[in-house]
Amino acid sequence: MTRVDLNADMGESFGPWKMGDDAALLKTVTSANIACGAHAGDPDVMASTMKIALENGVGIGSHPGFADLQGFGRRRMTVPRGSLQNSIRFQVAASIGMAKSLGAKVRHVKLHGALGNMTSEDEVLARDLYEAALSVDPDLIVMVLCATAQEAAVRSLGCAYAGEIFADRAYNDDATLVDRSLPGAVIHDPEVAGKRMVEMVQAGAIITASGKRIETDIDTICLHGDTPTAVQIAASVRGTLEAAGVTVAQFDGRRA
Repeated sequence: MTRVDLNADMGESFGPWKMGDDAALLKTVTSANIACGAHAGDPDVMASTMKIALENGVGIGSHPGFADLQGFGRRRMTVPRGSLQNSIRFQVAASIGMAKSLGAKVRHVKLHGALGNMTSEDEVLARDLYEAALSVDPDLIVMVLCATAQEAAVRSLGCAYAGEIFADRAYNDDATLVDRSLPGAVIHDPEVAGKRMVEMVQAGAIITASGKRIETDIDTICLHGDTPTAVQIAASVRGTLEAAGVTVAQFDGRRA
């Protein structure tokens, strides 16, 4: 039986500014990556998002990124390694503390935006940041971009991890994501997203924009909560997977 998790990045509203429809997404996804207030979100948003996730039985994850609200964490930044590690510790600890206050638990950690892209290319950076997160809670499952330097990093660390592919992003031939500034980088059509996820899960491979197949273990599928059609994409992906006989459920985490 094929089984896969469906996750979404969320909790990215800030004060009076609303980003995405988290409540609707949390009725469809099985895991939630919740912003920690650095690239997006705030304490109130974190708490309310976690509360809704808990009510829906959705797995809660910490989603740390660059401290760059204006750039939404999607701008590459040069930060001293020690300071960046402390930022990860600070954000993950905030997530864990907030979840505990609500009677919930943070299951996993996933790096956001530019930080995620940079660590998908740099194994040393990925290992350093994962070690920082695991120093706060060694039982966290690390969500990694399949077949990238992130996966190499968790394999070298020997920690629990879950391999992730994206429903709403196109892939380069090295398994990294096509830059958002390029045409076709973001997939907005829910039907297209659903069909391509079934194809990849059944093939056990990332299928790149050029058609190349990169074999990999797929544990979870991500979509971005800030995409205008996020709710529709989530419904399409889940519905199409289940129609194809794929079970959608939380990941357990694997080890190398």
